[in-house]
Amino acid sequence: MGASCCENKSSELMKLREKQARVLKIVLAINLVMFGVEFSSGLWAKSTALMGDSLDMLGDAIVYGFSLYVLHKSERTRATAAFLKGLIIMAFGLWVLAEAVQKIFSDSIPLAETMGIIGFVALVANVACLLLLIKHKDDDLNMKSTYLCSRNDIISNTGVLVAAALVALTNSKWPDIAIGLIIAVLFLRSSWPILVESISLIRNNGETQNADVKV
Repeated sequence: MGASCCENKSSELMKLREKQARVLKIVLAINLVMFGVEFSSGLWAKSTALMGDSLDMLGDAIVYGFSLYVLHKSERTRATAAFLKGLIIMAFGLWVLAEAVQKIFSDSIPLAETMGIIGFVALVANVACLLLLIKHKDDDLNMKSTYLCSRNDIISNTGVLVAAALVALTNSKWPDIAIGLIIAVLFLRSSWPILVESISLIRNNGETQNADVKV
C-alpha cells in the first residue's frame, strides 16, 4: 500500500515537471526573440525604458533557462538557482539605473513611435508568457520566481507605453528617464524577497543534511 502510494506521488510529480518544462521552453523562446527585437529597437530609438525592458527579457530568458535546468534537481539546487535569479534581476536593475542616470546628462530625445510599437508587441508577448506561467506560480520557489519575473515584465511594458505617450506629448527625454528609473526600482525590489527566501531554503536544507549526518 505504502509503495503504491509513493509510486503514485512520484508519477504525479513527474507529470508536473513535464508540464513545467513545456511551459518554460515556450516562454524561454518568446523572451529570447523579444530581447533581440527590443534591444535593437531601444538602441535605435535611444530609449532607456525600452532598453531596460529588453534587458528584463534577457534576464527572464536566463531565469527560465535556470528553471528548466534545475527542474529535476534537488530542493537545495533549485533554491541555489532561485538565488542566482535574484542576483540577475538585481544586476539588471542596477544597469538600468546607471543607464537612466547617464541619459540625464544627454540631450537626445527617444523616438516615441518606435517605443510605442515595440512596447506594445512586448506587452502582448509577456501577457502570453504570464498566462502560461500563472498556473504553476504556487508549485515551488523555482516556478514562483519565474512567475514574478513575468509579472514584472507586464509592469515594465506598461511603463514603456506610458513613457512613449508622454515623450510624444512633451517632446522631452524626462518621461523615458523616469520610467527607466521606475523599472530599475521594480527590479531591485522584486529581487530582494527571492534572495531572502532562497537563502533561507539553502540554510534550512543544509541544517537538515547536517542533522541527518549526525544521526
